[in-house]
Amino acid sequence: MDEMMASTLSFGVSGVNGFPVHVEVFSVNGIPGMEIIGLPDTSVRESRDRVNAAIINSGRQMRPKRITINLAPADMKKEGPSFDLPIAVGIMIATGELHPAPFFDCQAVAMFGELSLDGRIQPINGALPMVISAKENGIREVLLPAENALEAACIEGMNVYPVTDLKQVIAWMEGSIAIEPQAQVAYSDLVRTGACAVDMAQIRGQTAARRALEVAAAGGHNMLMIGVPGSGKTMLARCLPGILPPLTFEEALETTRIHSISGRLPRGSGLMVSRPFCAPHHSASVASLIGGGQDAMPGEVSAAHNGVLFLDELPEFSRNTLESLRQPLEDGIVTVSRVRHQAQYQSSFMLVASMNPCPCGFYGSSRRECRCTQQEIRRYLDRISGPLLDRIDIQIEVDSVPVSEISQTATAESSAAVASRVARVRALQQERYRGTGIYSNAHLSSAMIRRYCPLSGEATSLLHAAVEAMNMSMRGYNRILKVARTIADMAGEELISSAHVAEAVQYRELDQKYWR
Repeated sequence: MDEMMASTLSFGVSGVNGFPVHVEVFSVNGIPGMEIIGLPDTSVRESRDRVNAAIINSGRQMRPKRITINLAPADMKKEGPSFDLPIAVGIMIATGELHPAPFFDCQAVAMFGELSLDGRIQPINGALPMVISAKENGIREVLLPAENALEAACIEGMNVYPVTDLKQVIAWMEGSIAIEPQAQVAYSDLVRTGACAVDMAQIRGQTAARRALEVAAAGGHNMLMIGVPGSGKTMLARCLPGILPPLTFEEALETTRIHSISGRLPRGSGLMVSRPFCAPHHSASVASLIGGGQDAMPGEVSAAHNGVLFLDELPEFSRNTLESLRQPLEDGIVTVSRVRHQAQYQSSFMLVASMNPCPCGFYGSSRRECRCTQQEIRRYLDRISGPLLDRIDIQIEVDSVPVSEISQTATAESSAAVASRVARVRALQQERYRGTGIYSNAHLSSAMIRRYCPLSGEATSLLHAAVEAMNMSMRGYNRILKVARTIADMAGEELISSAHVAEAVQYRELDQKYWR
């Protein structure tokens, strides 16, 4: 036959969601050439040369045909090299180089993979959201690069076939070999206790800071640490991943999707079970923090979704960069708009920040005299706006640890012991908020605060007096209630007492000391 038509199935990615792409290949006698249409980006257009070489190096011929490849729907942007495999298979079928076995349905198997010139199949970004989208569209069989197969191991009801090269795919489609699907793994089996980077047993002293860190972890609250250089602020922050509970299955899917799309997921790794910890440098731009680029890729705030975003030396970040955090901190979602693309990414994270109290670092220190003028101190602190401070639930002061405490031989409480208490409190919150889409106290809405934060009479009076004395906003009032709810949960009490409110108010006093 002079004219032949073939169609294979793949999926593209828009934001964190996938969409079906039908790779239609039409071959006809004429001047040899290959044209790809359907809004392909540069990496998709370049697949012509990769596919050509891969087919030849896999023992098949590229017949002298005029080949047109359409990626439907034509109004959706197609990005990345993951379409190499379905394009190569479609070309071989349309030119008569590949005759699939009768049992093989090209429209029932989704294919993904970048081809090397020698025919090897390379891993791709965004494998997980594309597999999830395939399942949502009724597809139950997927060809995936072997290094991406573990990402989809927890997706129930899917046959994920890990493939290493084009020769293997050809032989499988012709029925001469069998490929074993990736073994499915229950998420409960995947979750394991990993070694934390810094164990809390290594921290000497800092009793108040340790308590605040546990409260923050138990309720998912934002936290700011102010203290002199060398007081252990960064070390405390790096202890946080070790005391946070593992991701739930729903959270793991959300987080892994974002890391898969942005290329942050280590090759050969599966679904994420530990909460992410992102610590961008203070020179980070707004685009790198919030997201951006030509293709509206996710930034650090989305990479930290369901985990921790740690900003060390907070005043050293540019004012615009810090102000850009206000919307994701409040809404938990970032909308990245560019001329060529628009995407929405989830960004519900714990913000943990640290800073010195002044440029020299020793303002208010009992151990060393500050050499800064009041004007320098004011200018330094004013780099952080009131609205941003208002969104930080817990603010604590961290001073140097006395030598007597550093030299103590007694072992401090470990991260494992603290993590067990945090896990109990988080489990209580998940049960309380089941079905609401809320996982921790920090994310309670105003309506939910009125429902889930009952106060005793004394607690109400104390809270009102504190709000009046500190001239606090309604946002600050609600955030004190959220922290008090967490402290009450840690004590195993449903009713919030005056002691719980007093501790929560104490975590907002630095606002008064340094900025007012």
